[in-house]
Amino acid sequence: MAWLTGYPREKIDWAPRIDRSKCVKCGICMNCGRSVYAWTKDGAEVVRPNECVVGCSTCANLCLGEAITFPDLKIVRGIYKKNGLWTKIKKQLKAEGKLNVV
Repeated sequence: MAWLTGYPREKIDWAPRIDRSKCVKCGICMNCGRSVYAWTKDGAEVVRPNECVVGCSTCANLCLGEAITFPDLKIVRGIYKKNGLWTKIKKQLKAEGKLNVV
C-alpha cells in the first residue's frame, strides 16, 4: 500500500485512543478492517496500533459514544511534507498503474 512508500509506519503516531468514560460499548469499532481492536469486558481495546491506516478515522466518525479520538492530522501532514511522501506515493501509484486514465 502506498500510504507511506518507504517511510517506517512505527515513526508515525497515528492510532485511535479510547476515552473509557465515553465508551458505550456499541462495538462499531470492531468493524475495523485492519483488526486494530480487540473486544474485552470493558469494551474495545487498541491492541495493534500500527495496523491502523494512517489518516483513517472511520471508527471515530462512527463511534456512538464519541469515545475514539486520533492525534492531530496536521502533524502527520507535516511528516508527509518534510519527507516528500506525496511525490514518492504518486510515483509508486503510477508504477502500479493506479493513476492511469481509463
